Amino acid sequence: MNENKTPGASGLIMNEPLLWEKGKKGRCGMCVPKSDVPEANFPEALQGEGPDFPDLSEVDVVRHYTRLSQWNFGVDTGMYPLGSCTMKYNPKINERVAATPALAAAHPMLADEHVQGNLQLMYELQEYLGAITGLPAVTVQPAAGAHGELTGMLIFAAYHKSRGSKRTKILIPDTAHGTNPASAALCGYKPIPVKSGKNGILDAQTIADVMDEETAGIMVTNPNTLGLFETNIRQIAEVVHAKGGLVYGDGANLNAVMGIIDAAKCGVDVMHLNLHKTFSTPHGGGGPGAGPVCVTAELEKFLPTPRAVKDGDQFKLEYDCPDSVGRVHGFHGNFGVLVRAYSYIRTMGPDLKKASQFAVLSAAYIKERLKGTLKLAYNMPCMHECVFSDEWQQEDKITTLDIAKRLIDYGYHPPTIYFPLVVHGAIMIEPTETECKEDIDQFIDTVKKIVQESKDNPELLRNAPVRSKMRRLDEIQAARRPCLCG
Repeated sequence: MNENKTPGASGLIMNEPLLWEKGKKGRCGMCVPKSDVPEANFPEALQGEGPDFPDLSEVDVVRHYTRLSQWNFGVDTGMYPLGSCTMKYNPKINERVAATPALAAAHPMLADEHVQGNLQLMYELQEYLGAITGLPAVTVQPAAGAHGELTGMLIFAAYHKSRGSKRTKILIPDTAHGTNPASAALCGYKPIPVKSGKNGILDAQTIADVMDEETAGIMVTNPNTLGLFETNIRQIAEVVHAKGGLVYGDGANLNAVMGIIDAAKCGVDVMHLNLHKTFSTPHGGGGPGAGPVCVTAELEKFLPTPRAVKDGDQFKLEYDCPDSVGRVHGFHGNFGVLVRAYSYIRTMGPDLKKASQFAVLSAAYIKERLKGTLKLAYNMPCMHECVFSDEWQQEDKITTLDIAKRLIDYGYHPPTIYFPLVVHGAIMIEPTETECKEDIDQFIDTVKKIVQESKDNPELLRNAPVRSKMRRLDEIQAARRPCLCG
C-alpha cells in the first residue's frame, strides 16, 4: 500500500500558543465607539484589576481558532469506525432545518396555539418512531440514551407498583451496553449479570434459570455489543413475561435494523432510541442529545408528561396523565435535536431500511476481509459492527492499544478498544452505511499494513503514534496521578 495515500501520512501540524501569549498591547480587531456613559465610582473594596484580556487583531483570532479546529478529528474529517457508537456522516441540510427561525426561536413557554408547527413536528416524530419500532406510544423528553434507559426503568417500576408487585432485581446480559446496570440501580433495582452463550448470544434456558417473581425484567441490547443479533429474543421474552416481568430493549444499535425488525413482535415492552446514533443529530462532546422511549399500548399511561397529542385538527401538550412517571426533562426535551431527527426521517422515508442494510453490509465486508488478519471473536454473521481481538499479535508482544495508536499515524480515529469486556483485547469496528467502498478498502489495507508492521518492526507500534501532534501518553501515570487542574 502506498503510504502517501493514507489520510494522515503527511501534512502540517500547526503549533498554537495561548491567546495571552499571542496578544500585544495596541492590537485591535474592531473599532469600538467612544463610551458616552460616565465612569462608575465603585467602593474601594470592590475596586481591583479587571480581567487581562489579550489585545488581538482579527487575523490573529481567525487563525487561532482555525488552527485549533485542525487539531480535532471528527466524522467530517474522515472515517470514524467507533463500534457501538454509529458515528456516521449526517446530512448538513438537517442542521439548516433545525436552524429555521420559526422553529429555533420559539419560546418554550408559548401557549399551544402559538406553536402549532412545533407541536405537530413533535407529534409526528412520535408517530414515526412508533412505526419504526412497532411500539406505538412514544415520549421524546429524555435527553440521551442513558436518560432513556432511566426513563424506561421508571416505567418498569411504575408498572409493577400499579400491579402491587414488589420487584427488586433486573437481569443484565454481559453483552449489554455499560450504562444499563447503572440505569437499573438508580431506580433501586439490583443488577443481576447474565452470561452470554458460547456463540455470543443469550440462551433462553440461561434466562429461565435466573428469572423469578422478584425480578422486574431484563435489559437486552439487540443487536448486542458483539454486533450479533439476539436470535432467541422471542423465547427470552416469553420466559420473562411468564414470570410477570418486562423486556427492555436497548435501541442504541437501531441503525442496524431499521425497517427490518418489529420490536413489539420480538417481545420488547420498552425501548429507547439514541437519535444521535441513528437519526442525524449531533454526536459527541457531551450533547445535547435525545433518547426517546417507545412502549407498548399497555404501558402508554406511564410515559412522562407532557406529550404532544392531536386534538381534532389541532395539536396540544397533554398533561392530564395521573399514572405518568412525571416529567424527566425541562420543557419539551432537546427540541433542536428532535428537529434534526424529524428532518432525517422525512427525507429518507423508506430508505431508512436501505441505510440499515448498507450498514450491515459494510460491517460484514470488513469482517470477511480482516478475519485472516486479526482474530475474529465470534465467527457469526454480524450486524452493524464486528469484533476482533489482539490474540494473534500476542506472540510479538503487540496489544490492541498499540494497533489503535498506530492507526492515528495513518489518519484514522481508532475504533472502540477493550470493549465489550467479554472479549479479551477487543477491537470493535463499525463502518456505518455512509462510508464508500473505496474508503473502507483503504481502512482495511491500513489495518493489514499495521499488522505486518507488528511483525517487522514491533518497536514502531509500541511508540506509536509518531506523526501526531501529541505522542503516546503515560496512561499508567495518568490513571494513578491524574492532573485535574485543567
